[in-house]
Amino acid sequence: MENICEWGNCNESGKFKAPLERDNSKDYRWLCEEHIKSFNKNWNYFDGMSQKEIENFLKSDLTWHRPTQQFGSSDNFFSILWNNALSDKFNLFNERKKPNDLNNIHLNEKDKDAFKIMGLEFSADWLSIQKKFKTLVKKFHPDRNSGNKQFENKLKKITLAYSHLKMIMMKK
Repeated sequence: MENICEWGNCNESGKFKAPLERDNSKDYRWLCEEHIKSFNKNWNYFDGMSQKEIENFLKSDLTWHRPTQQFGSSDNFFSILWNNALSDKFNLFNERKKPNDLNNIHLNEKDKDAFKIMGLEFSADWLSIQKKFKTLVKKFHPDRNSGNKQFENKLKKITLAYSHLKMIMMKK
């Protein structure tokens, strides 16, 4: 079945969708090519909005109209990453086996880079590594730095370095 243009008394074929409202609803009307061009030329998404409403919309648009999450919220990506990074599901760091020093391990360049990224001495023990990781996550978390991608990228490098150091400690 062919749609008919819903513009006034037009009887042309309606092949193009035009929204009824400015929200992202599924409501639309069918228009012919001539009327869709006219509609698009004259359509103003912000028509009828105050300056404050427009500013609020644009600010919300920066986060795709979704609320940002506090660092401590249970569904925040970095919170989940944090909790998983500090968990010891396999009891690798229990009382029997404390990875407190690296004196018996030969460090390669990748190992040394991980220490450098986190700003640690090569002889740092596991508790020092965990404490430094917590401090760095708080410092470089994007929510604390206005969503700056540089801080997010830095935090990703720190997290990878921390994961690498955790693996070194497990090998001990």
